[in-house]
Amino acid sequence: MHRTLSAVEECAESTKLWCGAAAVMAWAGGGRGRRAAAAGLAALTLAQLVSNGLCKHLADRPRPPKEWIPHDEVEDRPASSSFPSGHTAAAAAFTAAVWPTWPVAGMACAVPAAMVAIERVQSGAHYPSDVAAGAVIGLAAARLARHSPRWALRWWLS
Repeated sequence: MHRTLSAVEECAESTKLWCGAAAVMAWAGGGRGRRAAAAGLAALTLAQLVSNGLCKHLADRPRPPKEWIPHDEVEDRPASSSFPSGHTAAAAAFTAAVWPTWPVAGMACAVPAAMVAIERVQSGAHYPSDVAAGAVIGLAAARLARHSPRWALRWWLS
């Protein structure tokens, strides 16, 4: 299981997994796939900006102690703040934004998204609270990305 989690996390590094999923959705899903991909990428971008661009700079939380991690991956951890998990924020944002437009694609994304979240704790990169905060940021980003065009349109027309 450890190798599978590591492989999924490696694919998710630098949002490669989610960008690839968006490309497949846009190519294979017609109009619905393009809408789902656009919503997912918008939410992912917002989640990354909030988690990595804002929260990590404000929190400056150290990573879990190396002694807590019983494997060699502990040496590969990033030096940035542990709080929140940007990987989890991106995964949750993409999945939650895709789901309402194309539920089958959202379900397919939910499996690797959950695996990314589990791997971030298992590898020693984050505390469970970092992952939970990343998930909350991702869900909020998905909601905002899916509804902000309507809010902006109402504001513009009023």
